[in-house]
Amino acid sequence: MSGAHRIGPGSRVLITGAAGGFGEPTAARLRELGAHVIGLDRAAGPHVIACDITDDAAVTTAVDEAVSRLGGLDAVVHYAGIGTPNDAGGPLNPDAMRVIDVNLLGAWRVTAAALPTLLAGKDARGGKGRVVFVASELAYLTLPFVSAYSVAKRGMTAYADALRLEYGTEVAVSTVYPGYVRTPIHDEGHAVGLALEGQVRREEVDDIVGTVVGALTSARPPRDTAGTRLGGLELWAGKHLPGVVGAAVVRQLRAKARSGHFDSAPAAADLVRRLTGRTVPAATAPVSTTPTSRDAGTAVGAADRSA
Repeated sequence: MSGAHRIGPGSRVLITGAAGGFGEPTAARLRELGAHVIGLDRAAGPHVIACDITDDAAVTTAVDEAVSRLGGLDAVVHYAGIGTPNDAGGPLNPDAMRVIDVNLLGAWRVTAAALPTLLAGKDARGGKGRVVFVASELAYLTLPFVSAYSVAKRGMTAYADALRLEYGTEVAVSTVYPGYVRTPIHDEGHAVGLALEGQVRREEVDDIVGTVVGALTSARPPRDTAGTRLGGLELWAGKHLPGVVGAAVVRQLRAKARSGHFDSAPAAADLVRRLTGRTVPAATAPVSTTPTSRDAGTAVGAADRSA
């Protein structure tokens, strides 16, 4: 993937989810390198344009404004996203639909709106523009109650691959796969007793920011990269040994279900029954309602704030 423009002094970068847990520090790091950065997010702010990335017209308008303010465009970074717990066997409710719309289709909309400018600037900047998609290890490492999120992130990787195949001679495309990073997007999981805290290995914000900035500044931007070395091993296993990894996850879930770990999580009552045959007492697991999605922070394994 050689021939890409290295982001540095004078480079123009657009970041979605710019006010989120990863977007803000990434923008700051790039500005330290001399780049000019404009962000998209739900609310306007300094160097941030308000934009609902589920709205085609809003995306076109916001990207055009960003290009005008920057005087062109050399790179796009996709951090925007949301997450909410859901049941893979349940109805395709509005929360699940919104997760897919924001996390997958939002990235597609912004890329499509920005691509003509990225392509037009190739000769002037002396190298290909760059697009960095921030996906998640959950694109390949499946866990319960994050089905919509995993579907969206797996779809994002497929979209990145398609973009690379069709436009790779003109644009360098990288996909970053973070692991679990504790940010506000996990609050809904905590609220219904389905927190991943302590259940999976944790990565830090700096791990992901450094990886994304590295993908933008490297002379040979990576095709696919995890946020840490161990994350890379997990990603490899998820891609190449899905049966082994899936069986290990089920064993871990069954052990936790037997120990009562999920008894305070109403949404997990049916899963506990399927894994162990044990019925969680109604007093422990009252009838739950589907939590509403909240566009905040970073997601399980991704850098996310809805833009």
